[in-house]
Parts: sequence; C-alpha cells; structure tokens
Amino acid sequence: MSDEAGDRDGSGTDAPPGAARRASAWMILGVVSAALLVCCCSAAVGLLISWSAGLFHTPT
Repeated sequence: MSDEAGDRDGSGTDAPPGAARRASAWMILGVVSAALLVCCCSAAVGLLISWSAGLFHTPT
C-alpha cells in the first residue's frame, strides 16, 4: 500500500509533489527576466544611436 502512495504523482522519486512545478516556475521567471533585459537593452541602444545621429535635436 505504501508503494502506491509514493507513486501517485508519477515522478517515481522521493521529491515533494511540487518540486517539479517550482523548478519550472524558476525557469519561466529566468526566461522572462532575460527577455526583458534584452528588450530594455536593445531599446536603450536604439535611443543612444538615434540621439547620436541627431534625431532628437531641434532643427536649426
């Protein structure tokens, strides 16, 4: 009976039932953070290039 109770989550390991879920949540958080970092850095580089090209200066 104890063997059936240990295999209910289907993982076949002694890890707690939520362990796989927590690992995937950290993975999603890491991917989202990396995507935001790339997006913000590319926007900053674009603004820097535009500023250096004179696109934000008032025409004379």
